[in-house]
Amino acid sequence: MRFEVGHSYHRRNDIHSKYGGQQQGGISTPSDHPIILLFSGKSGHVFGYADGWNEDGVFQYCGEGQRGNMQFLRGNKAISDQAKTGKEIHLFETTEKSKPCRYVGEFVCATWDVRQLPDMDGNEQSAIVFHLLPINGLGSPQTAIPASGQDLDQMRNKALSAASAAPSKASSARSAIYQRSKVVRDYVLARADGVCECCGKAAPFVRADGSGYLEPHHTRRLSDGGRDHPQWVGAVCPNCHREIHHGAMGEELNQSLQDKLDSMEGDEPVLWKRNANDNRQ
Repeated sequence: MRFEVGHSYHRRNDIHSKYGGQQQGGISTPSDHPIILLFSGKSGHVFGYADGWNEDGVFQYCGEGQRGNMQFLRGNKAISDQAKTGKEIHLFETTEKSKPCRYVGEFVCATWDVRQLPDMDGNEQSAIVFHLLPINGLGSPQTAIPASGQDLDQMRNKALSAASAAPSKASSARSAIYQRSKVVRDYVLARADGVCECCGKAAPFVRADGSGYLEPHHTRRLSDGGRDHPQWVGAVCPNCHREIHHGAMGEELNQSLQDKLDSMEGDEPVLWKRNANDNRQ
């Protein structure tokens, strides 16, 4: 990965000089890279609130908007739309001004809630608090192709609806992510209908329930812990899956799969495509 957990980086010299994005504020959205950079510090303490972990392992991150009620615009919208856009959220902890910030890790936005918190003038505002989960701790829930007879369009609509952060309590964030993942993966496997979406061949064997065996693969993150949205998840055979992860042509195969997914699920121009110089692990 580009950043190493626990390592410190100078915000301007090490991060923005390479990836761009706004150099001020807590949320930075580089235009040329599929990432969202979050910076969490102690400034909120001055106003009576602070970002941080809760007892369920959820990082609660207060959105942007120093005066008045917060809106789902700019950085706040980027976070809430993360699953739709396939962008990665990278969180850094800041200490003092102009000092290096420590990389916490990559996260997914599970849910969010609105709380009454003081703004910079001390007036009460409706503040958006995002519930973020570290991506490496999510794992891969078990999925199976749903019973035959279910309407694919209905499944797709359900998957698209699920692939968005929704208002909920922070304590429900983890279960919301697992449910979202299951709904999206069930649809993706049903969409493939027993044919690998990478090589176009039939599944290598049949499950006990009669369905062809395929595996969900997240094209935007090769560890398969990526964003759960039909445009970024393909159903592939085990052979293609292993080749994407370990083969010499894995990047090219992954991009070919993404091109197919864009044609099936994309409803707007592709925002970004991986290139040979982007050495992502």
